[in-house]
Amino acid sequence: MALLLVLIFIVLPIAEIYVIVKVGEAIGVLPTIALLLLDSFLGAALLRSQGRAAWGRFNDALAEGRIPAREVFDGAMVILGGAFLITPGFIADVIGLLLLIPPSRAIFRGITARMARRHVAFRVATMRWGSGANARRSPTGYDYEGTAREVSDTERELPRSRDDGER
Repeated sequence: MALLLVLIFIVLPIAEIYVIVKVGEAIGVLPTIALLLLDSFLGAALLRSQGRAAWGRFNDALAEGRIPAREVFDGAMVILGGAFLITPGFIADVIGLLLLIPPSRAIFRGITARMARRHVAFRVATMRWGSGANARRSPTGYDYEGTAREVSDTERELPRSRDDGER
């Protein structure tokens, strides 16, 4: 994690400055500044459209009764991609564009899911049952305790409050 922070906050800005200087030498100062401004505006427009699309997919998943895990990840990637696109610099723009385009976002999603599964599988495989934080708190050693009863169809309806017009 520390290496990632060093890359983001030290190496990336130095690389951005180098690329901006080289592009400025190749095409001139004013065209470079105009190009940086233009890609920031285009990035903001792309962020808006992809953000609306991700929000729509999130609402569709909720309406279908599904857990919107994929949609939440896509929304986070859209926000991160938009932040990279609005940040001045050509390297950040490429990263932001990759995070905003749905096919490359799917690749990032797959890589992240594999990393998460590997991390979770390692944690589960190395942890002994009953040795977690809940085992110290629970005298029985169970993580969860509770009771259940079957609910009839008439009980499933929510009770009406007094504010619904009944007075």
